Amino acid sequence: MLRLDDLALFVRTAALGSLSAAARELNCSPAVASAALKRLEQQLETRLFVRSTRSLRLTAEGEQFLVHAGAALQSLADGKQVLAGGKATISGVLQLSAPSDFGRNVLLPWLDAFQAEHPQLNLRVLLSDRVTDLFRQPVDIALRYGEPEDSTLVALPVASGNRRVLCATPEYFARHGKPQQPDELVRHNCLLYMLGGRVHDRWAFGRKHTVTVAGNRISDDADVVRRWALAGQGITYKSWLDVAADVQAGRLELALASYAGEATPLNLICAHRAQLSKPVLLLREFLQQRCAVLLAQAPWLQR
Repeated sequence: MLRLDDLALFVRTAALGSLSAAARELNCSPAVASAALKRLEQQLETRLFVRSTRSLRLTAEGEQFLVHAGAALQSLADGKQVLAGGKATISGVLQLSAPSDFGRNVLLPWLDAFQAEHPQLNLRVLLSDRVTDLFRQPVDIALRYGEPEDSTLVALPVASGNRRVLCATPEYFARHGKPQQPDELVRHNCLLYMLGGRVHDRWAFGRKHTVTVAGNRISDDADVVRRWALAGQGITYKSWLDVAADVQAGRLELALASYAGEATPLNLICAHRAQLSKPVLLLREFLQQRCAVLLAQAPWLQR
């Protein structure tokens, strides 16, 4: 019989692209994680990952099984949530901050579903790309890409395996061509994002490829940059979570998918561990499950 902890390790390893990272997230040693993955492969009588000293990727059989493993874990989590909901309810006000693009286009419908499960919970949502001061602003938690610069803050991973991807509309690529190498980006109109007064015009693809790009549009709102890309105005370098739905629907198309985009982990951040209330922990689990579904379809796992 397949063990649930082995399935969870497999799903997280696929999402993170790293067995050691999955082991850290699930609080087990790399040796225990390796043994669990080997046990699962033996029970299934198939190889789930192709491993080398520098990389780990799903086999074709692993990609097929990932869909079923994720669905099984999601079903069990939903059942657990139903039972928990029957024993206790959560209520009050949960105040959270989130990035503009992720918040508007991904998070809001997820929060609708979360609140439907917990109708006595009130939500107060602030959407902004500015760094939230958790000690001064009226929020309990913040969802943010990247690790917090303030080491005193508490950061819990929500989607630690997330990365940036390069994309534009199919029409843009039809007019201007699709770059095959990072250096070719200098010939394209790159849609730039600005945070804290600094323009992010150095786009990194792994350790060996960093390109200084330029374009005719800059915004401090990531949602605006995404909308420009959807309008065919240029190429954008965005979080996979932000554009996954657009890519899957064909509204945006990936380029340089064989190059590893910049790591962009999504974390839940709060000022004190005392703020990790039951609503906060339930929301984190809820978001982790949904992010895992998107990350399972990430381009760096399909290579």
